[in-house]
Amino acid sequence: MATVFLVGAGPGDPGLLTLRAKEIIEQCDVMIYDYLANRDFLKWCKPECEILYVGKKGGDHTLPQDKINELIIEKARSGRSICRLKGGDPYVFGRGGEEAEELVEAGIDFEVVPGITAGVAAPAYAGIPVTHRDHTTSVCFITGHEDPTKEKSGHNWEVYGKSTSTLVFYMGVKNLPMIADNLMNNGRAGDTPVALVRWGTRCTQESMLSTLENVAADAAERGFKAPSIIIVGGVCSLHDKLNWFEKKPLLGKGVVVTRAREQASGLVATLRGHGACVHEFPTISVEHLDDYNEVETAILQLARYQWLVFTSVNGVKFFWEQLAEIGLDSRILGGLQVAAIGPATADALRDRGINPDFIPEKYVAEHVVEGLLKLGIQGQSVLIPRALKAREVLPDALREAGCDVHVLPVYETRLAKSDVDEVREAMNKGEIGYVTFTSSSTVHNFFKLLPAEELKQHPEVKIASIGPITTKTVHEYGFTVDVEPEDYTIPGLVAELLKAAK
Repeated sequence: MATVFLVGAGPGDPGLLTLRAKEIIEQCDVMIYDYLANRDFLKWCKPECEILYVGKKGGDHTLPQDKINELIIEKARSGRSICRLKGGDPYVFGRGGEEAEELVEAGIDFEVVPGITAGVAAPAYAGIPVTHRDHTTSVCFITGHEDPTKEKSGHNWEVYGKSTSTLVFYMGVKNLPMIADNLMNNGRAGDTPVALVRWGTRCTQESMLSTLENVAADAAERGFKAPSIIIVGGVCSLHDKLNWFEKKPLLGKGVVVTRAREQASGLVATLRGHGACVHEFPTISVEHLDDYNEVETAILQLARYQWLVFTSVNGVKFFWEQLAEIGLDSRILGGLQVAAIGPATADALRDRGINPDFIPEKYVAEHVVEGLLKLGIQGQSVLIPRALKAREVLPDALREAGCDVHVLPVYETRLAKSDVDEVREAMNKGEIGYVTFTSSSTVHNFFKLLPAEELKQHPEVKIASIGPITTKTVHEYGFTVDVEPEDYTIPGLVAELLKAAK
């Protein structure tokens, strides 16, 4: 029998997941996850991992708790390692204690991985410290939804009402009128500040501030629903002053990222850092070639070239892979001049010990040609490691200038197998604000996966393009581009999105 890991997934922000939790997610054989656990974490599961959803929300139970217990034990007895992923912390209103008891009775080893609980994280993201010298020296975590089969309530409303502690109620929105009345009937003043935070720490977070006597009516008027945390106490008065998260410029705005998954992490992280709800929808997969004989031959004949021109980070990556494959390294480039099409490609070269001799002012092939001609490349031998299929502007222009050009495919791009239904559903719900394109290939492949006519049914969705070549491709499908940076880079694209959001 294998170990069962009761893992706290934290409140939802991927950055708040612990390193130990991520390690277990990556290694587990079976993933059993809850409604409040961020589904983005599932992408870290290994391909052969069995993934099972057992979420519960508002009375809608995929599986009742006793059946969840049985499922965990059944899977563990099959000899596989189990990750039981639970929102927040498994031992803070997560029923992790009950599951652990069942595992002990079944004789199954288990490990608990604590997570950041929403009762601390959600208030913090809404500008509310649960303790503060000027307001309170203690905090009390309380369930707002007790087990309905209990004969007697576990709540001591008299203590809660007279306490000066910050009170944090979990799962209590439906019972908000009862909670407020019980607190006021037991001594809490009606003007006590109260805050609600819904989907705390996530890009969809929203919060509201009220008072104990008005909060039930205010929450109903605003349509505040679960999952929400209720905070009662003087610390809530700091909400407006310290509310840093909800000031993020892209908060709540859905942004589709179409880059290849291998390249998207930087863009995804930056967008999330600005509050965006990122929908990863890679339209390109970057693949190895079936045969690298031509690449090996070209590498062994590098001495015949004067210039080595890289047009992408992937070109650098796959070229160096082949260098290593045949037992060589950057030293073989001695005597060659090296060009990079843009700063990201230049950084990839620097990471490998090569400082580019040339980077154009604008990061498209046309400007590369213009700059290289000024450097006197005419008539010289040029090697261009790149994708199997790419624009021919650069090699054709260099040939016209009398260069001996050898285009060397070192990788190929293919249509990615992405789940279009997730993006389609988000569009139908009005949750997508922007679709970002970072190359002509991402445009072509996006519309292979989601027909152009379907996107035209959503005029509220804006298109962000990294530069004029990509924009031209967007126009071919009958769309206008709403966002295009002057600096044709990922940082430039993000900066322009931030301007548009303002």
